[in-house]
Order: sequence, then C-alpha cells, then structure tokens
Amino acid sequence: MRFLYFLVSIQIIFFSSCFSKQKESEREKDVTKNIAELSDEQLLDSIQKQTFNYFWEGAEPVSGMGRERLHMDDIYPHHDKDIITTGGSGFGLMAILVGVERNFITREQALERFEKIVAYLEKADRFHGAWPHWLIGKTGKVYPFSKKDDGGDLVETAFLLQGLLTVKQYFSNGSEREISLCNKIQKLWEDVEWDWYTKGGEDVLYWHWSPNYNWEMNFPVGGYNECLIMYVLAAASPTHPIKKSVYEKGWALNGNITKDTVYYDLETELNHYEHDKAPVGPLFWAHYSYLGLNPKGLKDQFADYWKLNQNHALIHYKYCVDNPMDFEGYGEDCWGLTSSYSFKGYAGHRPGHDLGVISPTAAISSIPYTPKESIKFIRYIYTKQDSLFGKYGPYDAFSLEKKWYLPRYLAIDQGPIPVMIENYRTGLLWDLFMNNEDVQRGLKNLNFTSPYLKEENNEDH
Repeated sequence: MRFLYFLVSIQIIFFSSCFSKQKESEREKDVTKNIAELSDEQLLDSIQKQTFNYFWEGAEPVSGMGRERLHMDDIYPHHDKDIITTGGSGFGLMAILVGVERNFITREQALERFEKIVAYLEKADRFHGAWPHWLIGKTGKVYPFSKKDDGGDLVETAFLLQGLLTVKQYFSNGSEREISLCNKIQKLWEDVEWDWYTKGGEDVLYWHWSPNYNWEMNFPVGGYNECLIMYVLAAASPTHPIKKSVYEKGWALNGNITKDTVYYDLETELNHYEHDKAPVGPLFWAHYSYLGLNPKGLKDQFADYWKLNQNHALIHYKYCVDNPMDFEGYGEDCWGLTSSYSFKGYAGHRPGHDLGVISPTAAISSIPYTPKESIKFIRYIYTKQDSLFGKYGPYDAFSLEKKWYLPRYLAIDQGPIPVMIENYRTGLLWDLFMNNEDVQRGLKNLNFTSPYLKEENNEDH
C-alpha cells in the first residue's frame, strides 16, 4: 500500500491511497513532508472524512446502513459484504451527523439517507422490538450471528438506538419532513420491549432471545463491559422500562462491580474482570456506550465515568510504552489494544491478552481522554506507517512484530473514530444525546448525576 496523493481544499484536506508494487520513495517523502506540515485540525478533518465515508460511500445500497465489514482485498471468508451490522450502523448514523457538521455532505443528503434507513428498519426483522445483530441487506431478514443467535440482540439494539435518538435530537426543531422522521424514530424506540429481556422478571438484562432457541444463549449482562448504554436506555424507555433493581443487581452485581484494582498507578474504578488475569478490558469498552453518553461529570453510586474511561485509556497507553512483552513498534506513538482482527482471527486484545497487535481505533477513539497521545498516534500512522491506511481510514489492525496487516475494515471499529473525534472537538454527539428527554429520565431513574440533568432531576441525589 502506498499513499499517492493529497487533495487540498480551503475547508478540508483528505487522503486516499492505492496499492502499488513499485516503490516510489521520492513521492513518499513528499507525502510525509506534506502530512507533517498539516495542523492538528486539518489532520482530524482528514481522518474524520475517511472514516465517515465508510458509512456514506461504503454503505450497503438497499438499506443505506453500515456493512459489517469491507475487505479491500475482496476476500470474504464468512459471508458476503452486504451483511448489515445493526450496532455498527448506530455508530454510522452518528458519523453521518459529523459529515453534515463538517460539510462533507448537506443536511438534505443526510435526511434522505436517514429516511431510507428508518424505512428499512420499520420493515426489518425484530424480536420483541429488538433487532438482530446482523441483517441481510437486500431483504431485512435476520442473518444468524451464530447458530442460536438468530433473534433479538439487545446490546446491538442499544447501540443502534443510541444513534437513532441522536439523529432525532438533531432534527427535533426542524421542518415538517424532519419532524416526521423524528416521530418514526420515536415509534421504533418505543417498540423495544426492554422488560421482556429480563427473562420473565429477573433482576438482570439478557443479551439474546431467539424465537427458535428461546433463552438458550443464556447471556445475562452483568459486570463492567461495553453495555452501560443498554441499561441506561432500558431505564429510559417510556413504554417498557426496567426497574432500578435490574441495574443494581444485574449490571452492578449487587455492588461487586466496584471491586477495582490499581494498574500502572491508576485506579480501574470498576472491576473489569472478576476471574481474569487481565486488569482492564479492551478499549472499545471506553467508546461504544460513550459515543452518546458524555462521561464528563457522569457519576452514579458505583463510579465516576470520566475517571473510569480516562484511566482505562491511560493504562493502555502506559502498558504499550512499558511494553512488557517487548513487541516491536510499541511505544509513545504506537499504542492501543482492543478487539479486532489479528493474524489469529478476531481477538480481544488487551493487557494480559496481548498478541502484539495494535488496533488504530483504540488510540484514535480515545482522543477525548488522551488527546496528545491519540494525535501522536494518528501522525505516526499517516507519516511513518502509510501502508496501514486506505480509502476509509486506518485499517482494522496491524502487527509490526509479525509484519502483518490486512486491508480490511470493520464497522464497529471505524464508526467510533469520527464520532469520538467530534466529541473531543465540539461535544456534538454528546450534547445531542444527553439532551434527549427520555435519556435524561433514564439517567434520573438510575440515580445518575450529570451536568446535563436539570436541577429538579438532581434534587434526590
């Protein structure tokens, strides 16, 4: 992969790249020099546009939604490229809003795409209101994620609704046509039977339900991971809310979630792994729920969520700088572990489970927590490792230790990049999501405090 040219305009500078079998050292030197001269703002514009385009130009054509994966080498061992990911598409909805605000597309173009997506979701398979993990793009029918995972996926549904509710807030004071879109989104939101997923009234939410296998997946969601947004939305539902005890006993494990540890002189704040040698989870845990949930000032009886996420990112950074396993390339400008592709297939990279694979989304999407460290990583990728990114931004993962990378993308890894960069720059998606009245009610019901909650919402804290 060789980065061949820059296209520079007054507003936006963006990158594109292509494969070449011949070395073009002089051109590479010129490109590196040009990138080095970019301001941080121009560099962030560029990577936002590339990753936004995964969900714009790279979208599945019938639904307008995000493809589960795009392989630029056109090799798809598991399924074809037109399988839709519902959770990743939720991230993509938010990325499209970034596209409007950054003038990559117009408001009208975004509205048309959102109308197409919502119309598709209205007809797609749902299971007690929840969408499955994967849908077949052309038909809207469920595509099993695994044999028994052929029904509702409440976590992926939460990620999708995080995006939909953010879109609703964006257009809430708009034209008649925009208000119509908002009303349709509200209907989709109200149709989700969150309380059904307590499996008959247990004090925990279950990840899956199948019309063919019922509760056989048997995955109660408790203990800290990426799923906080699911519990917040379940408590926020105006039609099918959960009780507070579901959050306290299920998610928080009757308080055992607070059994944290100290790693690299930083408190983990919550217990990431109760029976695991790894002290912290992969970095996507600090991203997925917080594309909309603003962790700044967000607290409940269990945690300070800004401290939780900032320490999580800093632990990964310090671990990679320390590099206890002596992997090639790890350091101040090359860091970040999360679940991604690897030379051993898909893997959950993190301290304690480290294969020597760096996943660019890990460091880049952590930019609100680690701005200097994240920007340094971005410059490293675009100047010193220019074979590691392409049309839609940095490729999913690489290992300098193994001299390995593939020109492939995953929606769930590309989506957080433009969104979290925008949250770092302007707080756009945080402001939209946190100002939704239903979301505020859910936070209040779970006794959260946040600068977004009106004074009357905090009177009981």
